[in-house]
Amino acid sequence: MIRKILITSGVIVSIPVLLFVTMWLYPRPIDHTPAWVFEGDSSEIDYCDLPILDGSGLMANDIPQGHTPGCGYTRFPQPILKGCTEPLTEGSQDLRGLWEAVGTSGRANHVERVEQCGNRIVVTSSGLIHDMTTDDSLSGASNDVSPFRFGPFSLCLRTSATTAWKNGKLEFYALGGPHVVSRYIEDGVYQWDYPGFGNTKMKRLCKLPERAKTSEDRG
Repeated sequence: MIRKILITSGVIVSIPVLLFVTMWLYPRPIDHTPAWVFEGDSSEIDYCDLPILDGSGLMANDIPQGHTPGCGYTRFPQPILKGCTEPLTEGSQDLRGLWEAVGTSGRANHVERVEQCGNRIVVTSSGLIHDMTTDDSLSGASNDVSPFRFGPFSLCLRTSATTAWKNGKLEFYALGGPHVVSRYIEDGVYQWDYPGFGNTKMKRLCKLPERAKTSEDRG
């Protein structure tokens, strides 16, 4: 009996350790992000001037998937889906724009940019770029990173998520499995739910705040 308990305890302990090691050592995908994404000054953009999604320009599949450079960008990048005018897929909400958290609940002071066209969505914030399709497919999952502090060490862990529109909300699933985040507009307010942070409500911005121009803003 004691042996079984020890074996079971060992398995329970080893699972998160193996997951951590996998997330740390798992190789990154080939990065096809266009170089121009990290050039120029994205703070000059009017983020309230949203493109008309009438199919007159690029389609979502015409644009390579964007990735976070290194373990986080140093300057807020240009829009990944620039020039894409493919209409949103049926059942989607239009979350496009530049957003800033309001109030003290959730992730206070958080700033993020949401891009959409076709079945693509890109969330850019706090040094990271999450570029995904919204059809819940592993082939369209984000291939990303996440900074992680472990005592005096600063690590860069691999992350991946699939997304799908369900009941009017964009649901995020870690590694295609556990549900982790919901993004949606409710009562005219853009908001998102995240474990450990709760609900974050956001207001629209037209210009990028000075503090969000670099990856130092991890709020």
